Amino acid sequence: MQKRKIWYALYTKQRWEKKVAELLTEKKIENYCPVNKVYRKWSDRKKLISEPLFSCYVFVQVDETEQSLIRSTPGVINFVYWLNKPAVIRPEEIQAIREFMHEYEYVQIERIPVKPNDTVRIVNGILEGQKGQVISINKRTAKLILPNLGFMMHAEIRVSQVEPDSMPKLEAASGQSKLLKFMNS
Repeated sequence: MQKRKIWYALYTKQRWEKKVAELLTEKKIENYCPVNKVYRKWSDRKKLISEPLFSCYVFVQVDETEQSLIRSTPGVINFVYWLNKPAVIRPEEIQAIREFMHEYEYVQIERIPVKPNDTVRIVNGILEGQKGQVISINKRTAKLILPNLGFMMHAEIRVSQVEPDSMPKLEAASGQSKLLKFMNS
């Protein structure tokens, strides 16, 4: 019986994303490191290069038995964790990134700030899909009011696990580029 493979995000050493993806491919581990074409200018020339869209992240699709093999890969720091377990990335999210990267060139990502009084939706964990209002923000957590069943519940949630309830639309930027907006990592 084949075990179910799940998508996870890995933290990598800085500027090791493409090398980690290459090493994982050599180990026959399915991975995805979205790369973006960007122009870099040096004093003597301008060049189009490919660089990872997400700094210090590579996505992998594995079962639990392969996790130790991944951790032993040079350049891998660890899995991204949520609630003391490797955070699961939904296949639809990976597919959306792939389609966006296929459709557009010169993609940029931008952090979307969450501020007090914003209405947000929880995107991961046991409260996934719930909406709430941000009361306060610390460095890594947001305190939310979650109206539920006629009671007011307060929860402290990692900022990376919430997104504004009305996400900004993708906007055209100069040339053929588009602006891709993602939540905090």
